[in-house]
Amino acid sequence: MNRRPALPRRDLSARMTPAQLLALVYAAGILIGTGLLHLPGVQRAGGTSLDSVELLFTATSAICITGLVVADTGEAFTRLGQVIIIVLVQIGGLGILTFGTLFAFLTGRRVNFSERQGLVAQLNALNVGGVLPLLRAILTYTLVTELVGAVLLSLRFVPQYGLGEGLYQAVFHAVSAYNNGGFVVLAGGMTPYAQDPLVSLTISALVILGGLGFLVQLNYVSHLLSPRKNRLLVYSRLTVLTTGILLALGTLVILLLEWQNSKTLGALPTPGKFLAAFFQGMTPRSAGFSTVNIESMNTATIFTIIGLMFIGANSGSTGGGIKTSTFAILVGSAWNMVRGRGELIVFQRRVLNENVVRAGSITTLYTLLVAGAFFLLLATNPKLGFTHLLFETVSAAATVGLSMNTTHLLNDPGLLILTALMYLGRIGPLTFAVAFSLRSTHKRNVKYPPERDILVG
Repeated sequence: MNRRPALPRRDLSARMTPAQLLALVYAAGILIGTGLLHLPGVQRAGGTSLDSVELLFTATSAICITGLVVADTGEAFTRLGQVIIIVLVQIGGLGILTFGTLFAFLTGRRVNFSERQGLVAQLNALNVGGVLPLLRAILTYTLVTELVGAVLLSLRFVPQYGLGEGLYQAVFHAVSAYNNGGFVVLAGGMTPYAQDPLVSLTISALVILGGLGFLVQLNYVSHLLSPRKNRLLVYSRLTVLTTGILLALGTLVILLLEWQNSKTLGALPTPGKFLAAFFQGMTPRSAGFSTVNIESMNTATIFTIIGLMFIGANSGSTGGGIKTSTFAILVGSAWNMVRGRGELIVFQRRVLNENVVRAGSITTLYTLLVAGAFFLLLATNPKLGFTHLLFETVSAAATVGLSMNTTHLLNDPGLLILTALMYLGRIGPLTFAVAFSLRSTHKRNVKYPPERDILVG
């Protein structure tokens, strides 16, 4: 009797869309990280004892490369706990799917098409066929950049802490900075280095490189090595230009507003003022580091930082926010409308209307997400200030990690709200909406007549 050959079973990842896979894998990473932080020997004996909700919050902050903490990382966690956190930051920065594919390389397992699609969704690669070479380049470039940063930081930390501890501090903060993690285990935080060019500029360079995105960095490197063979993408030029403008404006505004504030820049000499202003103008991109007390800043400065955090870093980077390219497209489209022009032109190239619609959709979803979470925080933590909670909400949604010394004051419902916000901010609300939306699998080839009588504006 002839038996029909058994059909090959499709694994779970093959049946899932890239957006679903991305959302579920990050959720699994958070749960695994939380379990690791519950292990014996992770929290310091006699230090701040963190409960399960606080450990879940910490693991989410690490895997979603945010940097918000309920207690000082260096004081609350042992060396083992700190290593777990920085490994979660590294995994979250490169992407869990990236590490999964690297594991497939090492074990010789074939990478299927759905996994390639997952990498495309996560890294915003331009084509599926080039993902695996891109992955190798990303891993190499990331590790080399972090190594260079660690060497530079060790020039300051080794003389200060000794060889072993100095190297550990250098590696920890190089990884934290490049991945825009924002976790600090230095005694006194980053404040003692407000006037230190070596530490401040090295951290800033790592943060900016990580916030630019892998594709932009590789595009610029390949273009510099072979200008004729590798053209500079319009996207790369647009994001670098937008990043530079936002960095310059942020630095200038903070410098002007805080120049005479004795609790921030006012207490520093003139060179220190410029260095600290530059650092604080850089860090809202998604870094979470701070060399001055954010809570002591003027209200106008706080408003500026909130705006910069909301915009965030670049697509495909270790940062969050609506992304610089989204912001640039929105501003360009608005300017086009003011001038009475139709299509948006950037560097002699036409921006597709679907990208303009996508930019508007992302910004709308982010705004609704922030507004909803902010309302819930106001309802669950009514005793905390309006500005403090708004700052905390945007910082979590944009996976920045800056705080006005408010995180540790939140109750459990407040921490759970920010936990969900960091997760959604990392994978992107549009990705989450697409992943779990109820969509019909059958496309209807029906075109409806346009309606021109709807008033807008």
